[in-house]
Order: sequence, then structure tokens, then C-alpha cells
Amino acid sequence: MKKHRSLLTFIVIVFVGGFLLSFVTVQDKVASAPWDIPEKYQKMENPYVGDKSLDRVGKILYIKHCRSCHGNTGEGDGPKAASMKTEILSFTSEKFQEEADGVVYYQSIIGRDEMPNYESKIPEEEDRWAVVNYIKSMKK
Repeated sequence: MKKHRSLLTFIVIVFVGGFLLSFVTVQDKVASAPWDIPEKYQKMENPYVGDKSLDRVGKILYIKHCRSCHGNTGEGDGPKAASMKTEILSFTSEKFQEEADGVVYYQSIIGRDEMPNYESKIPEEEDRWAVVNYIKSMKK
């Protein structure tokens, strides 16, 4: 009898929980507003472009700081992405790949809104460019 009561309680809890969840709406992601990139960054040259010795550093820093939102392959599907209000664009997209390295540097290191600032977490300039180079290497 106790077994049946426990099973019945479980079924009621599942049913009521499912019923309540049916009223919860999943918010759609908001498209990111255009970035206002200072001219300094728009014209910034990447002093480490093509420097393969930084590949490992870029990957390690990406895993540590970026992967939770941007995912393993830069598609914006990391475990934290679902909790973001803003849509996370893919690093593999043609639009992103066409961005100047200085623009990617600004977006990745300076950040804004839900994209955090990494100036204190990645203080070395060489390491910052390693992350930019790694991100820019994510192509389809």
C-alpha cells in the first residue's frame, strides 16, 4: 500500500510540475545592437597575425574565459549561452570572419553589456592577441 501511495504521489508531482511548466514562456534572444567601436580599434593592426607559436595560448585562454558562452567551436552554444538575454553570434560566420582584428580585439577584451571586460583577466597584450587569433581561426 505504501508503495502505491509513493508512486501515486510521484505521478501527481510530475503532472502538476508539467502543468505549471506549461505556463512558463522561454524568452527569445534579443539581437545584439551594433557595436560602437572606437576608431583606434578599427585601425588597430594585429602584431601577432599568423604567429603559430601563440595557438596553444589562445586555445587555453579561450577555454578558460570564452567557451562557457561561445561553445567549443565558437557557435554561441556554450552552457551559459541559454541564460543570456542577447543572441550570441557565431565566430564561424562570414560576417564575423570579415571583421578587422582590432574590432574583434575590442569586442573580446573590452566588451560591453553581457560580454564582460577581460582587461584585468588577460593583462598581457600578447595573450589578448592570442585569443583574437584563436577566435579568428574558427572557420567552417
